[in-house]
Amino acid sequence: MQSDEFFVYILKNLKGKYYVGHTDNLERRLRQHNDTKDNKHLGKYTHKNGPWRLVYFENYSNRSDAVMRERQIKGWKSSIMIHNLIATSRVPISQKNSSNVKLNH
Repeated sequence: MQSDEFFVYILKNLKGKYYVGHTDNLERRLRQHNDTKDNKHLGKYTHKNGPWRLVYFENYSNRSDAVMRERQIKGWKSSIMIHNLIATSRVPISQKNSSNVKLNH
């Protein structure tokens, strides 16, 4: 089954570090990043540096565009640029709801 919605997302941990990724299921992916028991699907960085909080996301209609945007953000190599993107977002994510994301479209 092919997804018709993809997301580029930014997570932030308690130390202020960011993680940028893309997925076709934002709720599941955030749970996976914060699941300390079943971490076979995660890289060492997210496993060792959690817990993670969703601070930003963008929607895309295809994986190709989402991957291009993810690479663009990762290419910035500056947490200041990522912080500015989050700060100027038109769709802020409340801290209260960021660990239990519910997307209603």
